[in-house]
Order: sequence, then structure tokens, then C-alpha cells
Amino acid sequence: MPSTKATFTLDPRTTATLAQISQRLGRSKSAVVREAILDYGERVGRLGEDERRRMLNAFDELVPKIPERTDATTDRELAAIRDSRCSGGRGG
Repeated sequence: MPSTKATFTLDPRTTATLAQISQRLGRSKSAVVREAILDYGERVGRLGEDERRRMLNAFDELVPKIPERTDATTDRELAAIRDSRCSGGRGG
């Protein structure tokens, strides 16, 4: 796979961390940066723990509020809504 040369500015702490990781793994700094970016790319878009918990709590709150209806009741309600839309309004 062809590589593209790029220039980035890193602060001293990041540079030192990169050097340590590179030495510890016995890999080039470029390889460490490539792997780190791929790893970060996989994690971006995933929910953080706080967001995941907030959404699960919302789910737990909302699911019990879903009314229990038979399929026939739901079908009748949907038919009534469709009929009202076709007749120009709900007021009849």
C-alpha cells in the first residue's frame, strides 16, 4: 500500500509518549501513529459510557409506557388515521 508523507505538530508530552511506545513495541513511530489513528477511528462514533447509560435509562422509562394493544386494534387505528387523511382532516 503506498504511503503519503504528512507533517504534524505534536506537543512535547505527545512526542515523548510516541517515542516510548515506539521503543517499547519495537515499531517505527509512523507505525505507532498509523495504528493509533485506526484504533481511534474505530472508537469514534461509539457511545461513551455516560451516553449509553442515559439512552438505556430512557429506554427503560419509555418501554413500559407503550400501550398494549392487539394487532387488530392497531390496524383499526391506522385505518382510521389513513381515512381521515384521505377525507381532508380529522374533524370530518
